[in-house]
Amino acid sequence: MKTPFRLIVLLTLSLGITITSCDRTTTTEDPTPVGTSKTIKGSITTNTTWRAIDKNLLEGFVYVEAGATLTIEPGTIIKGDKASKATLIVKPGAKIIAEGTVDKPIVFTSNQPKGSRNYGDWGGVVILGKAPVNKTPATVEGENVSTFGGTDVNDNSGILKYVRIEFGGIAFETDKEINGLTLGGVGAGTQIDYVQVSYSGDDSYEWFGGTVNMKHLIAYKGLDDDFDTDWGYAGNVQYGYALRDPKVADQCSCSDSNGFESDNDGTGSDATPQTSAKFANISIIIGNGTPDAKYRSGFRLRRNSALSAYNSLVVGAYPKGGFELGDAATQANFVSGKSEFKGLIFAGMSKGIVAGDEAKLNDVSRKNKFGVDPSTLGLNSVYNGITGKPGLLPATGSILLTSGATLPSGLENTAYVGAFSSTDWTDKWANFDPQNTEY
Repeated sequence: MKTPFRLIVLLTLSLGITITSCDRTTTTEDPTPVGTSKTIKGSITTNTTWRAIDKNLLEGFVYVEAGATLTIEPGTIIKGDKASKATLIVKPGAKIIAEGTVDKPIVFTSNQPKGSRNYGDWGGVVILGKAPVNKTPATVEGENVSTFGGTDVNDNSGILKYVRIEFGGIAFETDKEINGLTLGGVGAGTQIDYVQVSYSGDDSYEWFGGTVNMKHLIAYKGLDDDFDTDWGYAGNVQYGYALRDPKVADQCSCSDSNGFESDNDGTGSDATPQTSAKFANISIIIGNGTPDAKYRSGFRLRRNSALSAYNSLVVGAYPKGGFELGDAATQANFVSGKSEFKGLIFAGMSKGIVAGDEAKLNDVSRKNKFGVDPSTLGLNSVYNGITGKPGLLPATGSILLTSGATLPSGLENTAYVGAFSSTDWTDKWANFDPQNTEY
């Protein structure tokens, strides 16, 4: 009886080993999935995902239609076709979920090879929502078809986080351009944080109405304005950095280049909601060199705008000057308290205040400083360098670190002036040389 029992045990063990070995061979997977080349055009009408392993090329106007959600994986590269002026337009009722990471940002860029990319190689990114706008009908500049706006202040168009938009911004007709990032009627339910717009052929950022709140924005070497607000934009924007190439400005006879440009609307009417956005901790710097004559002012606020700015820095030899409230209605908004300016430092221009109530702006309680010598600010030694990554953080002991005013509700309270204190929030995800990056 002993021998048969041992044989059974041995046979059973042998069978078990054979089964286990078979399982191992059948579950082996390819560790390196292969992506595909995709040309994307027309309308996206169902939930869609763009993958990081694919080569994604936009062609012409690409629309995300109402009811559809476009999800973009971290690390995805999307190129815009130059010949067809490719543009991504997210319509009201649609969503974009473009949530990159510090190590894997999402990049929208030119389809031209490195070294050959230029301003306006493609259209850019347009997000539209159902938040209030003071113009009816409100249509996208340049495209002139898609409408936006409504009554939902908390409308949600999705997420844009750790995203770069490079070499977009193009004029489809005179004075009607698509910007690097265009936001029309985008609501406060939308999340936009850590975005870099580089080499835009028009404004880096332009808001047409809406209530979206945004943080950590970079406008790098744009052509027209860095931050442009119109048609009743009423959100909060905090931590923004703009660096300009002094030799590059908008040469259109209908325009000039400013750090901020803000209108209530094109005619300066009393249309509501009034443009009343609040910006805080913004740094706008013209790079080393003599600025092109088409630069104008650091802040050009006009046409009945009631925009407010706090704890912000402008450095550069703007030909017109630093701070400009450009018409009687905009000046009256400041005098009446509709707009406010505190903790501002303007340095390096021959005229600190171009237009505005100088006595009120210089009231000591506002902590503003106009006409400052840049050498007294304690900036990094290469703060205005236009080759490679500029020096972003103020030097130890800089007056910028302690010159801030108290901020209003809705903004994070800061003691410093400008976009940076001791933390470089551009680290890893931003790119200050997209021209020579291999995509």
